[in-house]
Amino acid sequence: MVFRLIDGRFLTALATAGFMLAVTGCQSGGSGGFFSPPAPKDPKVIAAEEGKILASELLAYCPNITLRDGTAFFNSYAKGGQDDPAKLVHQSAITDVTRSCTRADGTMTIKVGVAGKVVVGPAGGAGAITMPIRVAVTRGEEVLYSELHKNAVQVSDPSTATQWVFTVPNINIPNPTARDIVIYVGYDEGPAKKPAKP
Repeated sequence: MVFRLIDGRFLTALATAGFMLAVTGCQSGGSGGFFSPPAPKDPKVIAAEEGKILASELLAYCPNITLRDGTAFFNSYAKGGQDDPAKLVHQSAITDVTRSCTRADGTMTIKVGVAGKVVVGPAGGAGAITMPIRVAVTRGEEVLYSELHKNAVQVSDPSTATQWVFTVPNINIPNPTARDIVIYVGYDEGPAKKPAKP
């Protein structure tokens, strides 16, 4: 009888002590315990889960440059020698593009840099070469900026490639509210000439 009474008291005391230790352990950690509130989520994680873009990300956003297929090269031929390798005056190629962005008063200003080289063909020689380079900025189907520029390059030694750099310093568009802007750079000969009337 005495053994059972002591045994019962011992088990009760042990259970109470275990419960107190468990509660103390949960409260002392400060986070992640049974009674503790969940740790706050990182704002970037919340924005990603909700498909939103943080203002800080938009402030750091500068649209990428894309070269459309077929616009990285430009061939010039002597009159009447279109696509004839023997009548190639020069071939120009865009080899690198870059951009930088600044913001002020609700406007994003984009600076676009284009680098390339010119190789003189059999029908060419030293002198000035003018290449048509179009820079366009779009948002989906909307054209925010499009300009055809004339890039003049002076070739002094026809036996080697001539390097060139072309810059468009001030392209102004409204500050983007999403990452949906694309900058296009490439050679553009413009609209095809209309045939002469008979």
